[in-house]
Amino acid sequence: MTNKIYQFFEYVYLLMAGFAIYAVIINWDVDRDRAYLFLFFVVVAIFMFFFKRRFRKNIEKRRRGED
Repeated sequence: MTNKIYQFFEYVYLLMAGFAIYAVIINWDVDRDRAYLFLFFVVVAIFMFFFKRRFRKNIEKRRRGED
């Protein structure tokens, strides 16, 4: 059950990245500083997706007894 929760939150980070990309597109011509801030959020969210995914897979390997 907890693996499914972890996996769900991995994809929440991708959803947040998608929203931030939308905000970048909307704010690019209006407020460039805000667009750069959301671009930073895109990078962080994508990084967190891969970080959490790797962390979850390492935990799964440990539970199965592999090393």
